[in-house]
Amino acid sequence: MSYLSKLTVKTVVRTNKLDPVIQRRQKLISATEEQLKVVEAALKGESYEVLRKAWAKNEQGEKVLVERMRKVRAWFFEQDGGWYVQCKYGNKTLELGKGGNAVFVKVLADVEGALQALYAAVAGGELDEAVSAVAQKKSLK
Repeated sequence: MSYLSKLTVKTVVRTNKLDPVIQRRQKLISATEEQLKVVEAALKGESYEVLRKAWAKNEQGEKVLVERMRKVRAWFFEQDGGWYVQCKYGNKTLELGKGGNAVFVKVLADVEGALQALYAAVAGGELDEAVSAVAQKKSLK
């Protein structure tokens, strides 16, 4: 007697509960929230790190799950006498306007305001097309 004959076997195609556009928007919203924490730490002169889980080999050569601190890369940088703020989806920079991919502010303290404006734009769906374009390029590879 087979073990599978005792089970009810069916064919099913798993469906996503959320629209892909909404999923991408939520991912970008959480990344923007994280960048707000990065700029807050930068204003204090600190670096922002998060706890990540990773697989590593121990002394016996076994793979074990370990927790490591990882520095979060900032979406903003100093150049041309001010600060540029970019919005990224993964490691790709999003186009924010007609041919532009960054917001320019004069001082580091204004970076937080620019990130909050980007957060509002993402939550409002203004960057959905730019995110979809980046996601399509990623899926073609």
